[in-house]
Amino acid sequence: MPSYTVTVATGSQWFAGTDDYVYLSLEGTEGCSERHLLDKPFYNDFERGAVDSYDVTVGEDLGEIQLIKIEKRKYWYQDDWYLKYVTVKTPMGDYLEFPCYRWITDEKEIVLREGKAKLPRDDKTQILKQHRRKELENRQKMYRWKEWHPGFPLSIDAHSHRDLPRDIQFDNEKGIDFILNYSKAMENLYINRFMHMFQSSWSDFADFERIFVRISNTISEYVMQHWKEDFMFGYQFLNGCNPVLIRRCTEIPKKLPVTMDMVECSLERNLTLEEEVKQGNIFIVDYELLDGIDANKTDPCTIQYLAAPICLLYKNLEKKIVPIAIQLGQKPGPENPIFLPSDATYDWLLAKIWVRSSDFHIHQTVTHLLRTHLVSEVFSIAMFRQLPAVHPLFKLLVPHMRFTIAINTKAREQLICECGLFDKANATGGGGHVQMVQKAMKDLTYNSLCFPEEIKAKGMDSKEDIPYYYYRDDGIKVWEAIKRQETDVIHIYYESDEVVCEDVELQAFVKDVYVYGMRGMKASGFPKVIKTREKLAEYLTVVIFTASAQHAAVNFGQYDWCSWIPNAPPTMRRPPPTEKGTVTIEQIVETLPDRGRSCWHLGAVWALSQFQDNELFLGMYPDEHFVEKPIKEVMAKFRKNLDEIISTITERNKNKKLPYYYLSPDRIPNSVAV
Repeated sequence: MPSYTVTVATGSQWFAGTDDYVYLSLEGTEGCSERHLLDKPFYNDFERGAVDSYDVTVGEDLGEIQLIKIEKRKYWYQDDWYLKYVTVKTPMGDYLEFPCYRWITDEKEIVLREGKAKLPRDDKTQILKQHRRKELENRQKMYRWKEWHPGFPLSIDAHSHRDLPRDIQFDNEKGIDFILNYSKAMENLYINRFMHMFQSSWSDFADFERIFVRISNTISEYVMQHWKEDFMFGYQFLNGCNPVLIRRCTEIPKKLPVTMDMVECSLERNLTLEEEVKQGNIFIVDYELLDGIDANKTDPCTIQYLAAPICLLYKNLEKKIVPIAIQLGQKPGPENPIFLPSDATYDWLLAKIWVRSSDFHIHQTVTHLLRTHLVSEVFSIAMFRQLPAVHPLFKLLVPHMRFTIAINTKAREQLICECGLFDKANATGGGGHVQMVQKAMKDLTYNSLCFPEEIKAKGMDSKEDIPYYYYRDDGIKVWEAIKRQETDVIHIYYESDEVVCEDVELQAFVKDVYVYGMRGMKASGFPKVIKTREKLAEYLTVVIFTASAQHAAVNFGQYDWCSWIPNAPPTMRRPPPTEKGTVTIEQIVETLPDRGRSCWHLGAVWALSQFQDNELFLGMYPDEHFVEKPIKEVMAKFRKNLDEIISTITERNKNKKLPYYYLSPDRIPNSVAV
C-alpha cells in the first residue's frame, strides 16, 4: 500500500504547541485518504518549535495530492496551535510543501493547498476552484469593514484586540499595551515621579533636563544643545521625523505679506525676495490644516492652544535651509505679526517653538497616523478579503501586513479613543485629532503616496539644489529597490498586461481599497482597476513602501527629535503672541507643557521609537510563503540590493554629528507594528 511521509512544523512562539488530538487527511486527484491520527494527549508531539514526522499509509493511490486537511480536537482545555507548514513526501519520492503560518484554534480544521503560487486562471479542477472561493468567503466574514469616524478610511470591525481573528493578533497582547508601555517607559526614564504633576510649570529651559535622559553622542543630545539655532530648526524640515511638509515656494502667498524690507538682512545673494523666489531659493511650510481645529478641553484646569503658522525658509549660500519669516496665524493683520530673525531673541524663539509644536501635531496625526497606520490597515483588510493564500500577491504582501490591524485596533482601544492616552498630553486630543484626519483626507491621494512623484511635486527633487535632503536620497533608493523586486515577481506570474486585467482577485483587491479605504473619492486618484504590469508594480511598491520605509522614516526618530520638550511641545498653555517686544523667558516656560504632560509625552515618544521584540526588517522573510526557486532568487537579489543601500548610508554617515539612518534597510521593519 502507498505510504507518505508527512512532516509537521510547529511555531516557536510562546504557547504555540498543542496537546490536543491532531488528525490529517490527504486529498488527491484520484481520491481521498482516511483521517489519520498524528498526535494525542501526552505524546509530546507538536511542542513549541518542534518538527515532527509521520508515516501515513493509504489503501489506494491518491494521484496528485491537491489538498491536505488538518483537524484539531480538544482534549481538556482551549489549546491554540500555531502550524508553520506541512511537507509531504510522496511514494514516488517527490516533496510537496504546504505553507500555513496560521493558528488553529478551538476544535477547528484547516485545509491547505500545495505552496506553488497560482492565479485564478491557473486552477483547472473544480476542487481547487471551490477551495479558493470558500477561503475568501470565510475571510470576508472575518475581516469586515467598519467606519470608526465619519470621513476616515474604513477600518476593521473589531471593538478590541481580542475581537480580531487569531491569525492577526499579537503573540503577546501585554507587549503592545499602550498604558503599560507608556508607564514602563516613564519608569525606565526615571521620570515617573513627575507624571502626575499637571499644572506644575518648569522653572526654566535647564529645568527640562531633569526629565531628559542624556545618552552620549546621540541625536537627542545634539538637539538639546542646538535646538535654538536657526540651522537646527531648518534642518528638521529635511531630515527630522516629519520631513514631508517642506516645498519650494513658487509665489509668496497673499496671506503672508512678507516684504523685502523684512527679510533683506537674511538674504545673502544681493537679490530681491522676488528674484530669490524665481531662482528657487525660497521654501515654505504651511500648517493651514490646523486652522479651526479645536484645542484639547478635557482638562478644565489647563487651557490649551493651537496655532496654524506659515513658515518661510531660505537656502543660504552654504545650501542650508534656515527660517526667515514666521506668521503664527493664517489671516494677516495687526494682531498676527510676522516674526523675523532680526526681532528680539525671545520673540523669534517663541515663534519657532510654535512652529515646532504645530509640526508635532501634523506629524502625529497626519504624517504618522493617517498616512502610514490607517492607509496600511486599508491595504491589509483588502488583502485578507480578496486575495487567497495561494495568490502570489498575498504571499508577497502578507509579511508587510504583520500586526498592522492589531496595532491600530489597540490604538483605537487605548490611545486615540475618547479619554485615551492621546488626550493626556496633546493639544489636539479630545477630538482635535479626529477633525485633523477628516480634513487631511482631501490631500490623501495615490500620487502623494508615490514617493518620487511626491518629492518632485513639492519641487524638492534636485540633489544639486538641495544636497542635504537625506530623507529624499535614501527614500528613492529604497523605493527603487522595492519596485525592482515587485517588477521581477510580476513578470514571473503575469506574462502580459492581459493577464493582469483578467485577474479578478487582484481587481477585487484594488476595488476594495478604493471603495472602502478611500471612500470611493475620485479626487483621491486611487485606481479602481489596474490594467498593466507596470502600473501593478507601482501599486505594490506603494503598498510595501508605505508599510515599511515610510513608516520607519516618520516613526522611529520620534525620541531623537521630540524628547527635548521645547523642540517638539505636544501642547501650549498660552495663546500665540499678538505683538512683538513683549515675550520673556518666563512667558515661554509658562507656555510650554507642564511637568505632567511633559512626562507623558516623553514616555510616548520613547515607547513609539522602540522596535518590536523579534522585529523583522525589510528583506527578512522567515515565513516561506513562496516555495518556487525563481521567487527565492528574486528575494536574494532584493536582499543584495538592500545590503548595498545599507553600505552606502553607513559610509555617508561616518563622522556626521547628525547621521541620518531611519531609511537604512536594516532599520526598516517590514510592517507597521508599533
